[in-house]
Amino acid sequence: KIIVQPPDAMNALRLASRLSPRVASLAAVGSLQQRPALSALRATQTANFSTPPSLDELGSVDHGYVADRVDKVAEPERRAFTYLMLSGVRFAYASTARVLVVKFVSSMSASADVLAMASAEFDIGEIAAGKTITVKWRGKPVFIRHRTPEEIETEAAVPMSHLRDQEADDERTHKPEWLVVLGICTHLGCVPLSGAGDYNGWFCPCHGSHYDVSGRIRKGPAPLNLEIPPYKFVEETKILVG
Repeated sequence: KIIVQPPDAMNALRLASRLSPRVASLAAVGSLQQRPALSALRATQTANFSTPPSLDELGSVDHGYVADRVDKVAEPERRAFTYLMLSGVRFAYASTARVLVVKFVSSMSASADVLAMASAEFDIGEIAAGKTITVKWRGKPVFIRHRTPEEIETEAAVPMSHLRDQEADDERTHKPEWLVVLGICTHLGCVPLSGAGDYNGWFCPCHGSHYDVSGRIRKGPAPLNLEIPPYKFVEETKILVG
């Protein structure tokens, strides 16, 4: 059986058979030409991997630090401005902290009316000998007694063994003729009566505590002597309590 091919197909086969030797020779020549290029590329890659990569090879570089850095030699005025700004900010912080501390301490201080009540001045020139007056200091009663020479002598002669809260008479006065004590019983805080009791000093009717003319407890449940407030003589006949 004979197969008859069309004229175009036969022409294509003839052309392919003629060109096949030429294509093979060109491919061989091309491979020979590519070998030196491949060798050079491999040598370059080997050299690149043998040395560590630089920053430029790893990615983009931000030169902002180089552009904004302060050169201490070339730009001394910029350095001075930086120090000035830092010092100014720190001074502002310190000033603010100082103001806050001063205001806090001031708020804890006593006001003028409280300071006025902290001390009180009294004229004692008109108190007769043997008499007691009651004044007020910080809301508390204060007994001021003008003692006679006989009372001073009697209280000075009391033995310490007879006293519950042992205090000498001269330890409780700035001047022997003047006695200043708080008018509050040391038992439960009552106000004793002046010129009463077994010792002609003070007597607390609540529970029966007796105090002598030196304000010392002599009888009854009170454990301590009458308290001596802080005071001083500003004049011969004036005292400042507080």
